[in-house]
Amino acid sequence: MDFSGLDYGIFVMYALVIVGIAFWVSRKGGKTSEDYFLASKSLPWWAIGASLIAANISAEQFIGMSGSGFAIGLAISSYEWMAAITLLIVGKFFLPIFIEKKLYTIPEFVEKRYSTNLKTILAVFWIGLYIFVNLTSVLYLGATALDTIMGDGDGSIMIPCIIGLALFAAAYSLWGGLAAVAWTDVVQVVVLVIGGLVTTFIALSHVAPDGSIMTGFKTIIDAVPEKFSMILDKGEIITPNGKDAWFDLPGLAVLLGGMWVANLYYWGFNQYIIQRTLAAKSLKESQKGIALAAFIKILMPLIVVVPGIVAYVMNTGPEGIVTLESVDDSFLKMVEGEMKIINDNASPWLIGNFIPTGLKGLVLAALAAAIVSSLASMLNSTATIFTMDLYKPYMERGASEKKLVTVGRLAAAAALVIAALLAPLLENLGQVFQYIQEYTGIVSPGILGVFMLGLFWKKTTNNAAIWGALLSIPIALYFKVAPNEWSDSAFFLNLPFMDQMFWTWIATMVIMVVISYVENKGADHEKSIDLHKGIFDTSPAFNISAMVVLLILVVLYAMFW
Repeated sequence: MDFSGLDYGIFVMYALVIVGIAFWVSRKGGKTSEDYFLASKSLPWWAIGASLIAANISAEQFIGMSGSGFAIGLAISSYEWMAAITLLIVGKFFLPIFIEKKLYTIPEFVEKRYSTNLKTILAVFWIGLYIFVNLTSVLYLGATALDTIMGDGDGSIMIPCIIGLALFAAAYSLWGGLAAVAWTDVVQVVVLVIGGLVTTFIALSHVAPDGSIMTGFKTIIDAVPEKFSMILDKGEIITPNGKDAWFDLPGLAVLLGGMWVANLYYWGFNQYIIQRTLAAKSLKESQKGIALAAFIKILMPLIVVVPGIVAYVMNTGPEGIVTLESVDDSFLKMVEGEMKIINDNASPWLIGNFIPTGLKGLVLAALAAAIVSSLASMLNSTATIFTMDLYKPYMERGASEKKLVTVGRLAAAAALVIAALLAPLLENLGQVFQYIQEYTGIVSPGILGVFMLGLFWKKTTNNAAIWGALLSIPIALYFKVAPNEWSDSAFFLNLPFMDQMFWTWIATMVIMVVISYVENKGADHEKSIDLHKGIFDTSPAFNISAMVVLLILVVLYAMFW
């Protein structure tokens, strides 16, 4: 892809602005652990809302969701729109408890509600997850996207891209901590949204006969109406590679089943997401930030899904579907001796072919903003969990505030180095890499069960939580692995992954309830949460925002059901 001097100039200007803001915000350095890990608890609502979105949106959405839009259509938007509802639930029912407990980390809640042993187990698990899955995969996906857009897509600049992204994220996040990350996220989100909308609007104008954006929308809806179905029936949409999309988005389960497991776990109990809400000036400020993030999530499919649908329409053949013969050559790749259509090339293809000189730099900056903001958030949260949940209690109880900040910086740097070294190896995983997030979901239903019952059921015991978390893994494997190994046996169910997560979650909580009753004879646990009167009261601003978000979503689902 050809980039002009103007494109590179715009990108360099963006990078300098981000690093400059970070150093200005952190010019005095983080003097205490609260300064470094929780931004001195000074974040306003608009910074929290922007930072939540910047931490969430990465190459996985910009590239992966556009690819899903190409393969499946608008239905993949449920991940974004259901997240908006989940954010409101987190703001109303989870945050009041977390902020009242004055938490630094999610594992710290486990200690206060259950035990130090369970906290330590989960802290080690989350650090491993962030380094070996989250950081590594974001670096790999981000570098792959940049290699496709800036290079020839042959991996020739993969290593320089990984190193560049790692150094960029380190340059502004290691010194300033969460304050630098959160305040730069405000700029990152503006760049991300503007750059994403530029791609969408230009793509729509190219597919329209008269060059109009609104006509472009009508054109793609008329061309592929099936791509605008939000609740899929079995066999309704077959992807370009012959897979039934129902197995990814199984009908009403999207609204009533496993999507809740994925979203509640991610938005409610994920350290690098929830950390910025814990850094708010107050609970009300944090809840307003959550509401802002919910509004932005409603907008995201326009940025990350619609371009994929446009790319599909542009590559359809005479039969109105995409085939190996009709699709552009840049979508084709030999996989295990068979030519396949690579859905994830939709966004890079659009950028390479339709974004004009000058705007390519802005779009590239938007992609970089999505990648490095997520990296920075993960780094800060990895450092927070290591320092506050492992180093301070087990290695140096009397460590000074200055020492804790130093340890946090070193932990973040070490995590980044490990992830950068491992990222290139993901290419060797081939098809297996596509399922990393799916296999991560094997543990999330159990952990969600531990938190939900810990928050809202006073009888849940520590042993029940430990056994629930442990037994959830073989339950998940029963759904995930057994049907593939013993497909002829009626004993094993072949369910969509979203349904697997839902039933694993339900089974885990049933186990925890039974163990709690047997162990404690129905009595409340001594560390149960006091859900006192008024704890879930919210301000008029939050309530009105929540009602507007819900009304918009009802209208959207009614339009595209």
